[in-house]
Amino acid sequence: MSLSLYNTLTRSKEPFEPAADGQVTMYVCGPTVYSFPHIGNARPAVVFDVLSRVLRRRYALTYARNITDIDDKINAAAAEEGVSIDVIAARYTEAYHQDMAALGALPPDVEPRATDHVEAMIAMIQALIDTGHAYPAEGHVMFRVASYADYGRLSRRDQRELLAGARVEVAPYKEAPGDFVLWKPSTDDLPGWDSPWGRGRPGWHIECSVMADRHLGRTIDIHGGGNDLIFPHHENEIAQSTCAHGGAEFARVWVHNGFVNVDHTKMSKSLGNVILVRDLLGQAPGEAVRLALLSAHYRQPLDWTGDVLVEARRKLDRLYRALRDADGWQSTWQQAAPDDAFLDALEDDLNTPRALAALFDLARDLNRCDDPERRADIAARLRASAELLGLLSADPEAWCRGGAESAGEDAEIEALVAARQAAREQRDFAEADRIRDELTGRGILIEDGPDGARWRRAAAGE
Repeated sequence: MSLSLYNTLTRSKEPFEPAADGQVTMYVCGPTVYSFPHIGNARPAVVFDVLSRVLRRRYALTYARNITDIDDKINAAAAEEGVSIDVIAARYTEAYHQDMAALGALPPDVEPRATDHVEAMIAMIQALIDTGHAYPAEGHVMFRVASYADYGRLSRRDQRELLAGARVEVAPYKEAPGDFVLWKPSTDDLPGWDSPWGRGRPGWHIECSVMADRHLGRTIDIHGGGNDLIFPHHENEIAQSTCAHGGAEFARVWVHNGFVNVDHTKMSKSLGNVILVRDLLGQAPGEAVRLALLSAHYRQPLDWTGDVLVEARRKLDRLYRALRDADGWQSTWQQAAPDDAFLDALEDDLNTPRALAALFDLARDLNRCDDPERRADIAARLRASAELLGLLSADPEAWCRGGAESAGEDAEIEALVAARQAAREQRDFAEADRIRDELTGRGILIEDGPDGARWRRAAAGE
């Protein structure tokens, strides 16, 4: 089966073929680093991490995800603390890296930062002025929307509808209300760079156009981000990039992930329901958070409720127990091919719910199989398949025992399990039952088998 992706530009699912044979370029809008990342920031990082893993099976991929470190929100945070924007950007870039790594999101191949590209932004803005697509006005430079006939093609609304549904700044220096800023002046207390139009700073939209061009070329294969970026950010990127490059197509396929809601309500600071990734990591392993983010199809809204992490942890426990109880796969899984049904699901527009169902089918087959050689083969396919989702990367035995964070308790639990085994051998079943009850009370389950007793931490609800 060939890879297919839903293209927001055409509103259809299409077979994906890169422009250059065997090579793919992908640009994803990254974070604006002024605060700790929330679960809405994490969803595109995880979704496009999965897409990057799928693409790398077939192609040589160059994946770029930017850091926006010039922004009015960063300026405000810096002013509130009395520090430079560099301090704020460095702090929250590091926080983003830490949190995304905890979710198993691999670093992109390229991570350009806006502050490193201001000179190139000035050059693109000047090119737009020279060709009549932009105009300077009172220290600003504005993009002339009327100069680009296809404006609104991505969001599928005409300009009047776009303006009605957006917060448009009314300013006397604009030729038309929908014209958007490419460059704006900076006062002495704000960061700024010298330019032909005075000391100032770039607008948000021009940053991504320049970074994509500089690192991936004028036409990229895939551009990704959240649904909230379709308008105005991605619409404006298309307009300025196309016009700056003489009509060359900016991005061939546009991929957008849906929103994350909290208890059926839009997440927002005003409602006080923003969920930070690092708070979730205090409640569950990063892999459980990742599985929860992949539980819904990426294009659909994801409703984050109180039990979503509990369910994700329970599902991972099932998969890890299946791997733990199998032998012979550990040295072979990296050479194993992913399961056909699993791969078909992922290559069908990243259908992660169906792909996860295929993983559980494999785990069920593994648990029911008695043949050692076939068990090893199924387990290897399970592990190889899960790798494409960024799952099951921990040691199964360690996972079932609660992970590294509980390692300090392991020696005590092992001693109790050994004492119980000794009591059973001495036929002191009352003492053996007492120890089992003590361990059960601590959330430790004993599993007796032909090779002796093994233990694991109980999943929620057990």
